[in-house]
Amino acid sequence: QVQLVESGGGLVQAGGSLRLSCAASGRTFNSYTMGWFRQAPGKEREFVARIRSGGSTIYTDSVKGRFTVSRDNARNTVYLQINSLKPEDTAVYYCAAGQRGSDYAETYNYWGQGTQVTVSS
Repeated sequence: QVQLVESGGGLVQAGGSLRLSCAASGRTFNSYTMGWFRQAPGKEREFVARIRSGGSTIYTDSVKGRFTVSRDNARNTVYLQINSLKPEDTAVYYCAAGQRGSDYAETYNYWGQGTQVTVSS
């Protein structure tokens, strides 16, 4: 069992930055792919980025060059650094853990409660 707790969201002006954190419980954190997803009001949850246990990363096209996902296995924590924020980045951001995590939400077994990111123009 893995429990995930996100933090770091908030209200920020366009062009600003935030760093989201996701703290995981459990001894097997190192073995999980960690993903970040987001859900804007009235829209479906969408993939943002993921990082495998070995550190390889994938991003959705709309965030490439602005978002950076990283992990600290010693701290059981995954991060999402968000730069050059745009109003369209406004959403609830979720982290997820899955041993076979990919770009698809159904490949993740565990989810956090989400953290709100609001970008004002």
